[in-house]
Amino acid sequence: MKKILFLFFLFSLFGNLFSATPELPFQVGERLTFRGNFGILSGIGSSVMSFNCCDSISGHKCYHIKSVLRTSKFYDVIYKVRDEMESFWDVEKLVSRKQIKRQAEGSYKEFTTHYFYPEDTLTYFVKNRKGKTTKKQFKTLPNTQDALSIFYFLRLQNFAVGDSFYVNVTTGGENLKIQINVEKMKILDTIFGKKKCFKLVPIPVGKEIEKQTGESPIWVTADKYKIPVKLVVETIYGNFSLELIDAENVSLKIQN
Repeated sequence: MKKILFLFFLFSLFGNLFSATPELPFQVGERLTFRGNFGILSGIGSSVMSFNCCDSISGHKCYHIKSVLRTSKFYDVIYKVRDEMESFWDVEKLVSRKQIKRQAEGSYKEFTTHYFYPEDTLTYFVKNRKGKTTKKQFKTLPNTQDALSIFYFLRLQNFAVGDSFYVNVTTGGENLKIQINVEKMKILDTIFGKKKCFKLVPIPVGKEIEKQTGESPIWVTADKYKIPVKLVVETIYGNFSLELIDAENVSLKIQN
């Protein structure tokens, strides 16, 4: 698998902080806003993904990636969701250093933290639920990503229709090896106008896929920026999707 890191220079705002860091196809300050839909129900919630800098984890400078998922006020009375996830992504090595997840879905609440030590392929996982704390330590796969940083790691890859590649992910207290299949290219209506987009289908390797769950494709623009414009989770109850409705600090122009 070959990485291609596309040109983007960070200017004097950050001084020499990034002078030795890889160049990225996305920029600090990028903010993507998605509308959540379920089946024929549109606008049941929203999700915002932001890419910022800079934090220090164990002495390593890290990008701060954050995702916030929430249902709208109308659907809160049916099933209220307030989920937040944070990823601290090593500026130089582009691997996870820390992941935080705050999950509040209906009456279900959980708080988890992964502490990553990629030099030793090691992680400490801490979970808090119902006042009970559980901890475990285990070996990770090499160059592991977390459930949020993987979206940005995918955007660094160079691929074409028919390609497959693998990504190591550690999240929720377990390791996953994910095969990414680049199934096809299709023109989609996006906020950037009609754009050629790749359909990426992630498949856990060595995991039994539950029968009630279908594929979960990710559509990204077929250019060097590979901006995610649509994410879908297929189930027997219907398809849940996130559709990009706004973008800030991106290189593509939004069409009115």
